[in-house]
Amino acid sequence: QVQLVESGGGLVQPGGSLRLSCAASGFTFSSYAMSWYRQAPGKGRELVAHITPLGPNTNYADSVKGRFTISRDNAKNTVYLQMNELKAGDTAVYYCYGEHAFIATMWYWGQGTQVAVSS
Repeated sequence: QVQLVESGGGLVQPGGSLRLSCAASGFTFSSYAMSWYRQAPGKGRELVAHITPLGPNTNYADSVKGRFTISRDNAKNTVYLQMNELKAGDTAVYYCYGEHAFIATMWYWGQGTQVAVSS
């Protein structure tokens, strides 16, 4: 059974940090590019960060560049999102997403984890 399980969300004050984790199971993790998306209330889902299957290449939304870092540990089947200098505008549900590097029809979503930035 394929699963992507996010954890690490919560309430944090502006300027604070959180580290999200996404544990994968049921598929060959190292064959999948992994991404973090987020969806704020009343808005569409947007790409936050992306990492290639073996991890050397990453890219970020302009709004999080320099503050967020995506990484992965293929031995642990886990992708991470380190979020620093959090702002109120980062408040959203954060979703983990995996897509096979070569097979476009193989992709999976996690259930999401809530991040709230408020004083």
